Amino acid sequence: MPESRYRVLAIVTHPAQYQAPLFRRMAARSDLDLHVAYCTLRGAEAAHDPEFGATVKWDIPLLDGYPWTLVPNSGSGAESFFGLRNPGLRKLIHEGKFDAVLCYVGYVRASFWIACFAAKFSRTAFLFGTDTGTLTPRDGRMWKRRVKRILWPFLFRIADQVIVPSSGGRDLMRFLGIPDDRITLTPYVVDNDWWLAESARVDRDAVRTSWGASSNDTVILFCAKLQPWKRPLDILQAFAKLSLPNARLIFAGEGPLRSSLEAEASALGVTSRVRFLGFVNQTQLPAVYNSADLMVLPSEYEPFAVVVNEAMLCGCPVAASDHVGAARDLIAPGRTGFVYPCGDVDALTALLRQAISGETRLSVIGRAARARMDSWSPRENIEATLSAVARAVSRIPRLGDLMPDSSPATAAKSSTPSARRP
Repeated sequence: MPESRYRVLAIVTHPAQYQAPLFRRMAARSDLDLHVAYCTLRGAEAAHDPEFGATVKWDIPLLDGYPWTLVPNSGSGAESFFGLRNPGLRKLIHEGKFDAVLCYVGYVRASFWIACFAAKFSRTAFLFGTDTGTLTPRDGRMWKRRVKRILWPFLFRIADQVIVPSSGGRDLMRFLGIPDDRITLTPYVVDNDWWLAESARVDRDAVRTSWGASSNDTVILFCAKLQPWKRPLDILQAFAKLSLPNARLIFAGEGPLRSSLEAEASALGVTSRVRFLGFVNQTQLPAVYNSADLMVLPSEYEPFAVVVNEAMLCGCPVAASDHVGAARDLIAPGRTGFVYPCGDVDALTALLRQAISGETRLSVIGRAARARMDSWSPRENIEATLSAVARAVSRIPRLGDLMPDSSPATAAKSSTPSARRP
């Protein structure tokens, strides 16, 4: 029997630095005919990022190595239901003769529903999911949680296969009553090869010197947007409580809390040992991770956090709050990193004091963290995605199956994915 080859459309809100390498690998496969539809080109083109509070354009190629289309957005571009409205998706799906649509646009955008209805009308498998592992929203409003508890069991049954990037997401789908055979874990990954290669090129001593840190100093890193739900103040307060003159705290990231954090560092008397790097673009991040001894992610809402992947690939162990989705899948406490109760500054302080009490221990954990990533890579993501597509396609009635007088020969012919489309 010839190898199955699926024709797949991936619909994405905008080019992302962690997704583009996946698309390149997928496009190179003989068993997959991939096309990507972007709803905007934010990230590949300079645009204001409201969470960074800055204009952002990633400094790595995001549109090379795979076929893609920009579908014009007739919406306002705002973070609202009608802010992302791409009516051209309807024609693209109807005329594209795709076996499956992978939708990475959230259901709270009009474009999700345009794609959903177009796929159902065209008898095209429709796959989507969520990156979260909790019903509780970022703003903590409980009425939203109650609404999700009622609606989500119906919403995710629309999918011919639900794709989730973490074990927390898989457990959430089970909680909502989605059967196991309709859930596929497609690991949230970055380009492991790129991070390993770039990390190996870093002049660690030179970077640390530019931060005012000597080889004997312990460098603690916060790498995230300076937003309230990331809780950067927690790490600043814990750092101040350490009272260790040979420790340095680096903030890599930008956002609305920067000025208040700088003021708090001054009030705590640690300004001379704290450095704010501002927004750090992609090509500079390996140097940041590689030159730190420990990264801390105190977030109260973090569906996954690929910064954990990135840091671990660079050999930088991570201390994450127990609200960080990646902590469950990637961190074995005490072996590949550390986990502590979110919001407990005293617990974070104690963890930091214990972690930096011996530099050798951190380096050992860093090596174990890098090794952990060997089995959480693009390879696992792509294989899982193809498995999800195959399952979804198998659920779509073939044209011959809908004809009461179809012959056995016709039915046999329609059993392969490539025979489904003329």
